[in-house]
Amino acid sequence: MRQVTRGIAAAVLLVAAGVTLQGSSHREAPGITKSPKLDGTDFYMFRSYEPGRDGSVTFLANYIPLQDVYGGPNFFTMDPQAVYEIHVDNNGDAREDLTFQFQFRTTSKNLSVPVGDKMMPIPLINAGGIGPAATDTSALNVEETYTVNLVRGSRRFGFRQALTNAANGSRIFSKPVDRIGDKSIKGGDGSVYEQYADNHIYDVDIPGCSANGRVFVGQRREGFVVNLAEAFDLVNFNPLGPENGERNVLADKNVTTLALELPISCLVNGDPVIGAWTTASAGRALPHPLPHGGLAGPFMQVSRLGHPLVNELVIGLKDKDAFNASEPKNDGQFASYVTHPTLPVLIQALFGVAPPPVPRGDLVQVFLTGVPGVNQPKIVRPAEMLRLNTNIPAVAPAAQKPLGVIAGDLAGYPNGRRPGDDVVDIALRAVEGILLSGNPASFPRLTDGAPVNATIAYAEDGTVTSDQSLRLFRDTFPYLQTPLSGSPSPTHSN
Repeated sequence: MRQVTRGIAAAVLLVAAGVTLQGSSHREAPGITKSPKLDGTDFYMFRSYEPGRDGSVTFLANYIPLQDVYGGPNFFTMDPQAVYEIHVDNNGDAREDLTFQFQFRTTSKNLSVPVGDKMMPIPLINAGGIGPAATDTSALNVEETYTVNLVRGSRRFGFRQALTNAANGSRIFSKPVDRIGDKSIKGGDGSVYEQYADNHIYDVDIPGCSANGRVFVGQRREGFVVNLAEAFDLVNFNPLGPENGERNVLADKNVTTLALELPISCLVNGDPVIGAWTTASAGRALPHPLPHGGLAGPFMQVSRLGHPLVNELVIGLKDKDAFNASEPKNDGQFASYVTHPTLPVLIQALFGVAPPPVPRGDLVQVFLTGVPGVNQPKIVRPAEMLRLNTNIPAVAPAAQKPLGVIAGDLAGYPNGRRPGDDVVDIALRAVEGILLSGNPASFPRLTDGAPVNATIAYAEDGTVTSDQSLRLFRDTFPYLQTPLSGSPSPTHSN
């Protein structure tokens, strides 16, 4: 979620640069607007807090922003000519040591019905009820499958091996169809979709690792929380107002999640701190699809995401596409955007708040090196990526503090990122200098007004609700909630 201060900063940039922004700030760079299937929207990395799973790290890479629940008839398939990747640096040198490559295949079954004396293909992606078993797809007209490969060393030239289904040894996994609507699930019972999707969570054998991991790819409810609409209206809210006084305008959207849970022992290499980021790269079009797991190549990286905020509201407009195409090892070219950020100056223009002095060593720690004593590697080359200290224990959902490290919860952002971390409010305070403050507890409580925590529930209109069927996150893998349904309207409970 390169979406951090999608409040104050987004509006200021709109005024200062005279740029027309369309929709959500998920569209953070001009080039990525041309490839929505490759648009990474959020990246999470945290020590798993599902009971009994705290020996693992969960990675969540979200793609394809702003999915409306009524987005048929083709819905939101992944790009079969692309490669989606999660990279891990486990020695602090800003280069990938482990890369998990996801590639997809879309199969159209051309289901047909008799029309007079002819069999005619149907125009929809299903002809009847689906699920709840993952294999119950006879009525599904379009099916998606995928492979996951682990590359050790260089992501394009390293040693590459397939992750396999621990139950049957297959290297091909099924992706659940997006939530078409309740009638499209067998029995017309919307609650069955959650069971159907959960049947696509696979235990996996990881090459070179003695313990299993888990993988899931599928549509989820959008977990990013922000008061976006008023933010774009010249910051039409009070950034010093109540932290729960505004709507979450993304509460009625879905997103597609690539989820991996991997044993800590298979990730670290002599240092408990690891770094990670996600990328998506476009491959050349082929006349015929490759066998599963074959790289089409050559690939052009068009999306990159580690921390929230960086490309969206730190990198200058002229360099946004270059940042999306770059690798962490080359981030020295963008360092001035972190040491001399424009956002505090633009905030000053609107609100008269003096910016902290530059150069900003505090922001270098947050975004480029990790915070000393928390998540800075023993040896580190400055580069933009999420960093996680895997020695810091996980915290149960009810005990998590949404402001993470600045609230004393070292298991939260910027030590990795959990779904319930309020990265908008954290980023607002970090950019304005809370890490430079001698008394952080008295620092202004900057906020976009849209609250988030690990147990919050949001109605579709963006208001907080006590209805637990609309809880934004769940306590188990893949942590992001079952996607909302577009039918029957207007009820979209999970």
